Parts: sequence; C-alpha cells; structure tokens
Amino acid sequence: MKPCSILLPVSSKPLRSSIPFSHKTLLHTAAAADLSPSHSPPAETSTPTVTGSISDLIALISSTHSIGGASKIHALLAKSRLSSSPPLCHHLLSLYSRCRSPESSRKLFEEFPDQDHVSWSALISAFANNGLGRDALKTFRKMRSLGVPSNEFTLPSVLKACSVSSDFVAGTQVHAFIVVTGFESDVFVANTLVVMYSNFGCLSDSKRLFEGIAEPNSVSWNGLLAGFVRNDRFEEAISLFQKMALGASRPNEFGLSCLVNACTGSQDLSSGKAIHGYLTRLGYHSDPFIANALVDMYAKSGNFKAAAFVFEKIAGPDIVSWNSFIAGCVLHGHDHQALALLVKMKASGMVPNVFTLSSIIKACAGAKMLDLGMQIHGSLIAAGLDSDSFVGVGLVDMYAKCDRLDDATRALYSIPERDLLAWNALISGCSHCGRDDEALSFFSDMRNGGLSINRTTLSAVLKSTASAQAIGIAKQVHGLAMRTGFLSDPHVVNGLIDAYGKCNSVQEAGRIFEECQSADVVAFTSLITVHSQSGQGEEAFKVFTRMLSQELKPDSYVYSSLLNACASLSAYEQGKQIHVHVLKMGNMSDVFTGNALVNMYAKCGSIEDATLAFSEIPEKGVVSWSAMIGGLAQHGHGKQALALFSKMIDDGVSPNHITLTSVLSACNHAGLVEESKHYFDSMEEMFGVQRTQEHYACVIDLLGRAGKLDEAMELVHAMPFEANASVWGALLGAARVHGNIELGRQAAAVLFNLEPEKSGTHVLLANMYASAGMWDDVATARRLMKDSRVKKEPAVSWVELKGMIYTFIVGDRSHDRTTEIYAKLEELGDLMKKAGYIPKLEIDLHDVEPGEKEILLSHHSERLAVAFALISTPAGAPIRVKKNLRVCIDCHMAFKYICKIVSREIIIRDINRFHHFRDGACSCRDYW
Repeated sequence: MKPCSILLPVSSKPLRSSIPFSHKTLLHTAAAADLSPSHSPPAETSTPTVTGSISDLIALISSTHSIGGASKIHALLAKSRLSSSPPLCHHLLSLYSRCRSPESSRKLFEEFPDQDHVSWSALISAFANNGLGRDALKTFRKMRSLGVPSNEFTLPSVLKACSVSSDFVAGTQVHAFIVVTGFESDVFVANTLVVMYSNFGCLSDSKRLFEGIAEPNSVSWNGLLAGFVRNDRFEEAISLFQKMALGASRPNEFGLSCLVNACTGSQDLSSGKAIHGYLTRLGYHSDPFIANALVDMYAKSGNFKAAAFVFEKIAGPDIVSWNSFIAGCVLHGHDHQALALLVKMKASGMVPNVFTLSSIIKACAGAKMLDLGMQIHGSLIAAGLDSDSFVGVGLVDMYAKCDRLDDATRALYSIPERDLLAWNALISGCSHCGRDDEALSFFSDMRNGGLSINRTTLSAVLKSTASAQAIGIAKQVHGLAMRTGFLSDPHVVNGLIDAYGKCNSVQEAGRIFEECQSADVVAFTSLITVHSQSGQGEEAFKVFTRMLSQELKPDSYVYSSLLNACASLSAYEQGKQIHVHVLKMGNMSDVFTGNALVNMYAKCGSIEDATLAFSEIPEKGVVSWSAMIGGLAQHGHGKQALALFSKMIDDGVSPNHITLTSVLSACNHAGLVEESKHYFDSMEEMFGVQRTQEHYACVIDLLGRAGKLDEAMELVHAMPFEANASVWGALLGAARVHGNIELGRQAAAVLFNLEPEKSGTHVLLANMYASAGMWDDVATARRLMKDSRVKKEPAVSWVELKGMIYTFIVGDRSHDRTTEIYAKLEELGDLMKKAGYIPKLEIDLHDVEPGEKEILLSHHSERLAVAFALISTPAGAPIRVKKNLRVCIDCHMAFKYICKIVSREIIIRDINRFHHFRDGACSCRDYW
C-alpha cells in the first residue's frame, strides 16, 4: 500500500464557505488518492485477559489528573515490568494526553513493543485533542503507510485533526476514505463528520450528513445544533431544536446549553424562556453548564431579575457564573450592580480572573469610578497581569472613556502585541467621550501601522465622523468600506447613513439606504432618524410607512426617532398615532420609548399627557426624570418642576448636568431667584456636577430678568471660562426689558464678534432703542444690520391639523384658504380693539406709516397659524402652534385678548418656552 498522499501538505488557499459533496465525488477523490476500498472495517480482535491488579492500575490511571502523577505511574509500571501490557500502555498514553503532554504520549508510543491500531488511534487522539492537528495527520499518514487498519475510533480523531489544523481539503479527502471503507454508516464517525463540516462553515453539507444518519442520537443533534450556533445561525438552531423535540431523541445538557446560547445570540428571550421551561421539566435546570448559560442569556437580554433568580439557585456558582452575571450588567450599563456583584463574589471566596477584572474595569469606566479602576490597575501591575491582552484592552477602554487619553495610550503601548481589539478600544473610547478629532487621528495611526479593520472600527470612526460633521472623512470611510467589502455589513451601512445625515447630506444617506441589499429594522431606524433630525418629519413618516409595508417589526429606537420627529414639529396628532402603535406592539414598558413619549407630549404642548406618560414608565432613570422636569420648566410650572426634582432625589436617582440645567431653567421661567441661587451654589457639593456654560446662562438670565443686573454682571466676571453667546444674549435681553442701554450696547458688541451672522442681536438692540424712544439709534442699528449684510432670519410658524403640518410666514398668502384666514384676522382685530387692545407699533422696525405697521404686526406668522386653526377646528378645541423665533411682544399681548374672545386655550411654543394663553392671561406671566 502506498503512503496516503492526500494527507501531504497542501497550499494554504482560502477555504470555501460551502463545498457540496456526494458519494460519487468522494469515491472519485479516494481513487485519485490511491485509497483502496478493500479496507473494510476490521474484525474484532480478542481482548487480553485483565487480572485484578491490572484493573486496579487502570482505575488508578483513570483517577489521575496531573503530569507528575502520570510520571510516577509510568515509573511504577516500568519497575513492575507491566509497561508492556497493552491495556495499561493505552490508558497511560491517554493520561499523558489529558495532562496536556502529547510529547510524553509520543515517547511512550515509541516504547510500545506492539504498535497496533489501538495504539496508533490513541496517539492520533492525543495530538488532535491538544491542538496538534498537523502532527495527528502526519501520524495517520504513517499509520496508513504501514498498513495498520483504521476503525471507528481512529477516524473521528483524524477528522478532528482536520478541523484543528484548518485543513478543509484534507477533511474532504478523509471523508472520501470513510465512504469507500464503509464507516460512514457508523454513528460515531457520522457525528464527527457533521461537526467537521460545521466547523468549516459548510452548514448545508453538515445538515445533509446529519439527515443521512439512520438513527441520530443526542450527540448527533448536539453536533448539528452546536454548528449552527457557532456560525451565528441562531434562528435555524432554534428551529432544529423544535424538530428534535418532536422526535424520539431527547437533547442532553450540552445540546440544551447550546440552545440557550442560540437564544442569547439571537436576543430571542421568548424562545429562551420556553427552553428554560422545557429543560426544567426534564430536570436539567440544576446542571452547572445550563445554569451558567441561562444566567448569561438573561443578563445579556437585560432581564436581571430572572438572571438573579437562576444565579441564586446555583448551589456553588463557579467563576463562569459570576463572570456571566457581571458581564451582562456591564453590557447594559448597570455598572454599579456589576461592582456590587464583585463585592459579593470576593466575599464568597471566589477569586476574580482576568475576564472578571476586564468587565469590572469597563464598569469603572461606565460608572465614572476612575479611582477604583486605577486601584485595580495597580493590583494588576503588582500581580504582573497588566500586560495581559484581555486586561490591557479593558484598561485602554476605561481610560479612554474617562477622557484620560494619555493613560489610555500608555495602556495601549503596554500591551506586547497591540492587535485590532486594543486599537478599537482606544478609538471607540475617544468616540464615546466626544474626542472625535483624536479618534480619527488614532484611526489614521492604526491604518499606517498596517492593521486591518473590522466593523467595530468603522462603526466607531463613522460615529466620530458624524459628530464632527466631517463630510470629507465620511466619503473616505465610505470608499474604504467599499474596498474592504464592509458595505454589506448592516452596522457599517447604518453608520454611513447616520454620518451622511449628520453632515446634512440627506440625499446621500438615502442613496446608501436604497443600495442596501436587505434593509433591516436598524437601517430603517437610521434613515428615520436622519429625516427627523433634519426637520423632515413627513419624510420620516413615509419611511416608517414603507417599513411597515415590508412587515418589519418596529422597535423602541424606531418609535423614539418618530416621536422625536413629532416633537420637533409639534405634531401632537401624529405623536398620538405613534403612541397607539406603541401600545399595540406592547412597547409601553420600554424605558427608551417612555422617555421619548414624555419628551414628545411636553414639546407638543400637552404637559398633562407628558405627566401621564411619565407615570407609566416602570423604572425611571435620570433621563426620564430630566425629561419630565424639563417639560414642566418649559411650560412655566417651576414649583412643580422643583417638587419633582426633590422626589427624584428621594428616590435615590442622582441628577446629571442636564437635570440641573432643567432645574435652573424651571427657576428661570418661574422667576424663582433664591431657589435658583441655592441649586447653583450647591450643585457641585451636593451632586458632584460641575457648572457649565448652560448653568451660568440660566442663572444670569434669571438675575437679569429680575432686574438684578449688577449681580448678573458679577457672576459673568466670576465665571471660570469666557462667557459664550448664550450668556451675553441673556444680558442683552435683560437690558432690553429693563432699559439699561449701556449694558445692552456692551452685550451687543460682544455678540457681534461671537455670532456676526446672527440677525437676532441687531433686532434686540433696535427694539431696545425703540422702547426707549431713541429713534436715531434705531436707524443706526438698522443701518448697521444692512451694512453688515446680515439677513434677518424669517419667522416661521407651524400648525398641525388632521395629521398634516401647515407652515406660515409673515404676510403669507399661499394657503388655499387665504381669504378666510385674513377675514378671520380682520374680525379678531375689530373685537380686540373693542376689548381695549392697542398695538405696540414701536417694535416694528419697518420705515412705513403707523397704519401700515399695524397691518404688518397683525399678519405675523403665528397670528396666521392661529387664525387658520380657528377656522379649521371645532369650537373649544385647544390650538397648538410652534414658532422658530421668540414670540413678539405685540403678538403675545394679542393672544391674551384672542383666547378670551374665542374661549379657547392657545398654546404657542417659541424658541424659549411654551406660552399657555387662557382667560386673558399667559402661563409665563409676561416673563419670557
């Protein structure tokens, strides 16, 4: 017999993902390889008589687990002259294999006086089980060349060696040999073939082999299920299990743990719960492997109550149990819970390993507990583990996300082999902290170093590209994704859609979406978000309708984007329709959607609906509380906002800088000066939140409007940074209200430098002069605006009727019902004058006669929108209008008259706040 030529080294060409086969093909392969089909399964050989002493030695060998123990037994056998006993030699060879010493197995094999097929099979198994696939195949080749027959125990080890050495060609050739020698019908060999093909990603071939097994056992099912799970084909694995459950075979603990992992991978918690119930009925729920898989599934799905229930039922949680629970907490941002679990873990006597510490380091980053993370880093250095690549990546991630880029870079360069994972941690951390320039710079360094990229790299880079609104870089990354084949990856596609959208290239974002081969829910969400953030609410709804037509199930992110679109347009009716969709889909318990509902109703003028939506959020986080407090603040309910803030603190929820901005804004809108000072002065000490420009602007605006202009200026001078445009804008507004000409001029001069393109500064300055009767200065301000070529931003107002958004500009005559709208305005004008209304002509800066000024004021965009709503809605219905600029003083006064005349509530949302006009008064109490 010639040597088995098919197992000689072959060229390292890329493996094919799926290579169809048939018995005919394999027979041809076997013939070409000179594998004679004459080798049928050998007859059973007689087993040597085993004495009692040999049985005891075999038991001793089987119970030994250390290389030292194996050496001692080997020496004992040699001294007792029993080393030539085949059963003892075979067991000893296997023991060396179990002790991870395949070289000792080889040396022992060479001492065998009679190297039969059992000896050869044991040696091949020792090499394969210890990752030495090439050595196993070389041994099999030699075995074949010596004419030693193979059996059903040899061939599975050879197939495993093909998998270990990633030699698909050898695997198909061994498969051919199996066919021609008749071993394919052996269930043990067939099971290993199923596993081998799945290891190479050839799942269709693996499944065909499985279907060819006459009586598949639980091992057969386990191999097939594990293959689908290993290749991320989770839904198919669950479907296969359902077929298996209907058959005679029953899964064992390994198969069930694979199924639980499939539910984890597919995020199919519903199927996971069903499988949990099934394995409980079978009595497998106490199996440690299954229990760990269940903890992992529930924790990664965010169901921590169920994860804790399963975890607490484990008699003795091992390191995998603890790591699964901790990693799940970190994954969902429950960083404090992860840290609490670490404390419990150490109290139980379990020692954390590098995987535990890597998760805990990430928890430190998420919880902003840098000091604890640095302590852990110090412990790792002392233990010599800081250079471990897994821990090193965690350290890079922590320092980067805590905005300690120098430390993150040092951590990166302390890793001996800086791989893609480490660079991704640094780039993602920079992107997470908004250090977009640094993220893009590190990406450039990584590319210059010759490292490849993956979807994580591109996703992080695109996030920074979007934040930086760097359209040029977006196009470069787009080209890179095209060249590297990542345009078929949904994460990259969604990142490109988002990046182009944030760069105001909505058309390009739409083109990427249209070219996407199979747009999923995330792709639709990305495009909906792009339209929503670009103020194209109607386009967002069109995409949503298209998504529903493709029978895709919207998730909380879709609903959140749509609700944000409604909020930006003040589209109350459309928002209510989305709310109905949320109810039908059962998403009301989702915190993300609940927060979006609170924000939408608040920004659409219905603080009552916002309050109801807030009350239905099951677990209110800081975002939920901040949204509700901010909503109350915008609607002028300052004291209610502060009462809610106190309740938030009582409930143990720590505020962030956004919450405190809303609190100060509530004080501002309600004129609560002393309360504002209290929160501003104590925010760092009480809540650990540093003051920002927004916080200073709120307090300065409040002091200015309250007439405490000197105190406001003192605070400006005490700021630890240069005051921005929002601060000086607040001062200019206060100067106008209180007639402080000098302060107004000073603030305007600064604003002309900070925001030379903004027309609002010129308008406020001119209005201040007009209120003081300084008409020459009014003319100078108007001339300056003209000479600066600054164009006044046109005022635009929106109103929603029957799901449609109607837009109006000043003097607009483009509407189909223009005649009726202007007739209504004329009617209201007569009634208002009879009630005592006198127009404030001085605020109109046009160089025209007083009568013309009065007409121009009456045709402002918000009045046109209100008039249209009055002729288009039932009597008594509230009217909601949004305006892109501050509502003018004259319109504000006019609406107090109109709401009383028509007996309706008129809700105006301007750029600063909401105005609820009822019974001749406004909720802002003329303080806006």
